[in-house]
Amino acid sequence: MSSPRTTTEQAFEEAIEKSLIEKGGYAKGNPSDSSRELAFDPKTIFAFLKSTQPQSWEKLSEIHGPQTESKILQRLFKELDNRSTLDVLRNGFVDYGVRFKMAYFKPASRLNPETIALYNKNRLTVTRQVKYSLSKENSIDMLLSLNGLPVATVELKNQFTGQNAANAKWQYAVDRDPNELLFKFKKRALVHFAVDTDEVYMTTRLEGKATRYLPFNLGYNKGVGNPPNPNGHKTAYLWEYVWTKDSWMDIIGSFLLLQTEEYKVDGKIFKKEKLIFPRYHQLDVVRKLAQDARQKGPGNNYLIQHSAGSGK
Repeated sequence: MSSPRTTTEQAFEEAIEKSLIEKGGYAKGNPSDSSRELAFDPKTIFAFLKSTQPQSWEKLSEIHGPQTESKILQRLFKELDNRSTLDVLRNGFVDYGVRFKMAYFKPASRLNPETIALYNKNRLTVTRQVKYSLSKENSIDMLLSLNGLPVATVELKNQFTGQNAANAKWQYAVDRDPNELLFKFKKRALVHFAVDTDEVYMTTRLEGKATRYLPFNLGYNKGVGNPPNPNGHKTAYLWEYVWTKDSWMDIIGSFLLLQTEEYKVDGKIFKKEKLIFPRYHQLDVVRKLAQDARQKGPGNNYLIQHSAGSGK
């Protein structure tokens, strides 16, 4: 029999999954389709490529024959390793001169029905209890993927079980090996969320106990946290707004930034990379400014007022 602790956390997980599938534009992912060795979902990748780029698939099939699928996986694995999930999603990959896109982002204009049709063929999946390790049977509570490539991992806690987001952060820091492929900086999942029914935290780089988390909350009464939600959990904005298809595709396509800094030590040049995921307030204010400018046109002045620590 399941303990109340398990079922309460499971109910929270189920509620988020249900919302994403029914209202967020997601499909339910099968945890067994996610390869531990590759840390992505080959089945969904093939389905996406074949349905959106049949001519390119056909062309590559003429070159590789029955080895087409395995050759694509090898190429994709290499590209993710050399570049990043973000770069591959935005710019696709090339194999034997044949170019593939790995995502279609929403066009600025809705005039071209073909680009809208391709955007609608993106496959967002939410997969629960994904086993990711080759040496252990550990699983991540939730994985959000785009066209088979992992974008976000999520650890969920429910206060009714006596645990909260702090326990989820601890779990990432102590119980999740950052050397596991799924968690490797920029090479697979791009952001990691620690979520309970009241608060959300996120990080783009797991570094054990040195992991640095940023709050992803709305703020309340000019302070930290989230306002009461008469319709459900305080953190429902995360799955009802941020993670929904149009919003999530916009974040992946336009907001995420891989920042590279070069510095010299003893005449040698070193690179320092930082993946920036927008804080909630940054995301919100940019969208509001863009919407206002679209309606009123250019040339207006704006003042952005926010609390210290909101992510200028």
